[in-house]
Amino acid sequence: MRFSPRYSRSARSLLGALLTALISMAALLTAASVVQADSTMCEAFGSATIQGRYVVQNNRWGTGESQCISVTDSGFRVTRADGSVPTNGAPKSYPSVYNGCHYTNCSPGTNLPAQLGGIATAPTSISYDYVNDGAYDAAYDIWLDPTPRKDGVSRTEIMVWFNKVGPVQPVGSPVGTATVAGRQWEVWSGNNGSNDVLSFVAPSAITSWSFDVMDFVKQAVSRGLAQSTWYLTSVQAGFEPWQNGAGLAVTSFSSTVNLGSPGDPGGPGDPGGSSTCKVAYATNVWQGGFTSDVTVINTGSSKVSNWKLAFTLPSGQQITSAWNANVAPSSGAVTAGNVGYNAEIAAGGQASFGFQGTYGGTFTKPSAFSLNGSACTIA
Repeated sequence: MRFSPRYSRSARSLLGALLTALISMAALLTAASVVQADSTMCEAFGSATIQGRYVVQNNRWGTGESQCISVTDSGFRVTRADGSVPTNGAPKSYPSVYNGCHYTNCSPGTNLPAQLGGIATAPTSISYDYVNDGAYDAAYDIWLDPTPRKDGVSRTEIMVWFNKVGPVQPVGSPVGTATVAGRQWEVWSGNNGSNDVLSFVAPSAITSWSFDVMDFVKQAVSRGLAQSTWYLTSVQAGFEPWQNGAGLAVTSFSSTVNLGSPGDPGGPGDPGGSSTCKVAYATNVWQGGFTSDVTVINTGSSKVSNWKLAFTLPSGQQITSAWNANVAPSSGAVTAGNVGYNAEIAAGGQASFGFQGTYGGTFTKPSAFSLNGSACTIA
C-alpha cells in the first residue's frame, strides 16, 4: 500500500501566518498549565513533570477539538482524542514525553543540549500501547541543531517510527534501507519547509525497545544532515494522530545522556569525529549533464578508515552513475563511501572518486562536505 504524503509534527508552529502566535501560545500555556502526575490534562499545551526528570506534554496544536491525556508516573495515556485532520497534511498533535528542552520548557536536571562529539552514549528505553483504529504513528524524535538552542525548532529531526496505522507516511520520500541498532529500517529523507527530517520506519510494530540514540545520530551525520560539532537538544517519544488516538499510551520511558569520553557520531575510522580533511571538487559541465571528480585529502595525523563523504547536491542535480565509491541516494543529501580497495586514507594521503549526472536550471557545486562527520575545507 502507498501511504498519503504528509508533513512532520515539527511544522506545527511554522505553518503560514500562525508561526508567531503558536510559539507565544506554547510558551505561555506551558508555563501556566503545569500539572502533577496521576492527573488528567486537557490544556492544549499543558505539561507535567514525572519521575523528577522528564516532561509529559499534551501538545495539541493541529485542531481545536479536545484532547486529554492521563499522566502517570511512568508515562501517559490518551483518554480523549476528538476530531480528525486529513492524512495528507500535518497531524493534529504530538502527545509525548521528553528529556531535554522544548520551546524553552526544559526537563528537570537535563544535560541537554549537549555537543554530539562529547556524548559517549545516550541509552534510552520506551514501551508503547497501541490501538487498531484511526490513523497515527508512534514516533521517537531526536532533535539536532548547530547551536545549543532551547527554543523553537532544531535544524534536523530524526524520527524513529515504531508503528504506523492508517494512510500515513514520513516526510519526503524513501531513500533505501539501513540496519541501525541491530534492526532493519526503511529510510525516508525530506524537508518539511522548516527543517530536515530523516525517518526510520520499522517493517512491523515494535511495542518495547531499548537502544542507543547515538546509533541514529551517526546515521544523520553520515548522510550530511548534522556534524559532530552540532548539539543534541532533546529526545521525545509519543504519537502523531490524524484520526482518533484514544487509548494510545507510553507505558514507560527512560533517557540518559552520558557525557565525558567523546562519542563517535562520525562512524568508523573517525573516533570522536576529530579527523581533518580537504576536498577538491572538479567538474565538467555541458547542457543538461555533468561529471564530477572528487578528491578527498586526509590532512590529519592518523589514517581514516571506512570513510564516508557527505554533501548535498544542489536542487535539480541527479547522479546517474559513479566510480571508485558507493554513492547514494542519487539526489539531495548524498553520501559517498569507500569500496573495498580504497577503504583507508593514510595521514597526508588522498582518495578519489567520481560520478556523472544530469541537472536542470543553473549548475552549481555543493557548498559543504564532511568526512565521517567532520567538516572539510574546500580546496
